[in-house]
Amino acid sequence: MEPTSTQRDLLDADAIARGESLGIMARTVVEGYRVGEHRSPFRGFAIEFSQHREYTIGDDIRHLDWKVLGRTDRYYIKQYEQDTNFVAQLLIDGSESMNYGSGKLTKLQYAKVLSACLAYLVLLQRDAVALHVFDTEMRDTMTRTDSIAKIHPIMARLSAFEATQPTKLGSALSDIARMTKARGIVIVISDLFDDEEAFEKGMQQIRFGGSEVVVFHIMDPYEIEFPFDGIVEFIGLEETTRLKTNPAAIRKSYLDSMNAFRKRVQGICDRCGCHYVLANTQLPLAEMLSSYLAFRHKVSAR
Repeated sequence: MEPTSTQRDLLDADAIARGESLGIMARTVVEGYRVGEHRSPFRGFAIEFSQHREYTIGDDIRHLDWKVLGRTDRYYIKQYEQDTNFVAQLLIDGSESMNYGSGKLTKLQYAKVLSACLAYLVLLQRDAVALHVFDTEMRDTMTRTDSIAKIHPIMARLSAFEATQPTKLGSALSDIARMTKARGIVIVISDLFDDEEAFEKGMQQIRFGGSEVVVFHIMDPYEIEFPFDGIVEFIGLEETTRLKTNPAAIRKSYLDSMNAFRKRVQGICDRCGCHYVLANTQLPLAEMLSSYLAFRHKVSAR
């Protein structure tokens, strides 16, 4: 089935072109489902030498180290690190606060495009992706696939989703931790407006299972800069609270609170050993994503 124009809009051609040249390599050891390009915790007899172990009855003599045998008259087997493919779990915040947008794209639309591009890049390099959209609970889940043809149903699911409920990010992270059976990559795409203690607990649960976590913090430039003037009525997106005020009177306290919030959530990511990426929706997605992938490639190469 041909994708609709709305679905096609989710694949940013510039972001795909830049991302394809950089790739998405696993930073940590992953447990895959077939041989691939990323370091596995399991030792086998392929790819890169790791260590010796003593020969035991039943071992394949093709893996004997004959040089060691000649020098020591002892039988040792050569072991190698096995490479594997990873599964990327895309966890997308579909709560009402993501509906905010001061420009062409709301935070939710930006998150959808980012998710579609990441899914395409992961599938293009023959790794696997699973899709999860949440608010107070998991609203939509698409099980793991490594087929590039599945990008069309992924885009269809993303395109169709509408945000109408509050959020429980911590619960969603805990659900992913329970659902994830093997170490891979969990990519969180959210504005992170939720209980910070629950957020950290959920992050720790995922990291305890051995998976890597990347957090894309989706924010609108108006949330970051608060450039409002005159008398403005602010309406809560996940509650009925309304506040009519002069923005100039609260700008400093708002910016202090917002900057403190961003530092706290970044601190949570740092403590959990996760990458934190501020995704300002004013910045072209191709620029934001390629910048992060270049940084990631540099870190992975160390």
